[in-house]
Order: sequence, then C-alpha cells, then structure tokens
Amino acid sequence: MHIDIDGLRINYICEGEGENVLILHGWGANIDTVIPIYNHIKDRYKVWALDLPGFGQSDRPLTVWGSEEYADFIKKFVDKLNIKDIILMGHSHGGRVSIMLANKYPDILSKMVLIDSAGIIPKRKPKYYLKVYTFKIMKGIYNLLFFWKEKDKRLEKFYKRYGSQDYRAADGIMRKIMVKVINENLRPYLKNINVPTLLVWGRDDDATPLYMGKIMENEIEGSGLVVLDNAGHYSYIDQMYTFNRVIDSFLDSSS
Repeated sequence: MHIDIDGLRINYICEGEGENVLILHGWGANIDTVIPIYNHIKDRYKVWALDLPGFGQSDRPLTVWGSEEYADFIKKFVDKLNIKDIILMGHSHGGRVSIMLANKYPDILSKMVLIDSAGIIPKRKPKYYLKVYTFKIMKGIYNLLFFWKEKDKRLEKFYKRYGSQDYRAADGIMRKIMVKVINENLRPYLKNINVPTLLVWGRDDDATPLYMGKIMENEIEGSGLVVLDNAGHYSYIDQMYTFNRVIDSFLDSSS
C-alpha cells in the first residue's frame, strides 16, 4: 500500500486486529528486514511497517533530515492513518527515530521496544581519529591528482573506493542525511522518556555495541535491558525464538 505525505509517496503494510504496533527498520534497510517481527505478532495485534523515506519503495526526503524530521514525519504518518495508542518498535536507526518520537510525541505511545538502537555517539579511540585524519589526507591528494575532473564526479569515485560501507551505499541527499544522523547525540533525550520501554540487544553487536544499551537502560527510567547471547546487530533474527518470547512477555504485560 502507498500513502502520500507532504508530497512523498510512502510504502507501508498493515495486517491484523487489536492494539496498534508500529515497526521502524534500520538504516539501509526496509520493510523486508522487519518481517520476522511483523509476522510473529500480526495474529494478535494490528501491525504496521513502512519503508522510511529514502529507503525501500518510499520516496527520498527533499531536504537533509535528522532524527527530529524523521520523528515529525512518523507523527504525520500515524495521524493521517488515525493510528493511536501505539506500541512502537525501532531497530537501529528506527530506534533513533523512536527515541525522538517518544520525546516529542509521548501521548501517541503506550509502550516502546528499542532493538540494538542507534542514538548514542560511540566512544572514539585514537585509532578512529587516525583513520579520519588519513581519510582526509587521501581525499586532499585525490583532489589534486584528479583536479581535471568535475569535483562531484571525482569525489563520488573516491567515496565509493574509500568510504564506509553505508557511505558507499548511500548517495545524493541520503548520504548527507546519513552524516547528519550518525553525528547526533540523543543521550540527553533519554531521561525524558516516560513510556514503558524494553531494550533488546545482541551481546556481539558491533554496530551499536552493548554498552550503548546499558547507557540507555541507566538513563531511561523504568526501562529493562535483555541481552541475547550469540547475537549481533540483528539480534531479533540471530536469536529469533528467544527474542519472540521476550517481546511476547513485554507486550502481554499490563505495565
């Protein structure tokens, strides 16, 4: 199904009856990546999932968005479809958007599940800064060596060869959005979250490491953290059976 919001054509799916559950996927992903969660609960809840703007079959934002703009967009989405009392689930980038949504629009939420969520600026080691410094030097040399090429074209070739995997996969406006969101520190917003919140993390997550989940548990009042062994960034897939049992318990609880 598709819906138009502020001139953007948005792809979404919905099945089931009962309380509303909205699932937000991670960066570089789409509806397909959250289908395991969607299918598990659609027989008991009315479950919604969408391709966030810039991903899957949804149109790209026209300007450079951050977490706040994505949260504002989700608010328009749920208002237009009259989705109320939402149980919100967000994985990775979807978790980042969920944190902002819970700050700006807490009244539309009843519960929240953050799965290997983004939103905490990672601890930087000297090796990271050396890598960044080296990258900038290489970029400068590349510009000098290929000065005769149009700037956008020579930099595009450079980024595809030397940029991170996510950066290489993104282009145009989405590349600028990626740079903006990964540099946002949402930690100050955690203390403002007042909806019942479950945190689920893969112990071996190397994209949003476990210490980030522990920070969130410490700063989101009343939240609980469940750590899944032998699971990485997609912990809900790596340990699907255990994950399903955990969220079933949380969703069935009255708190």
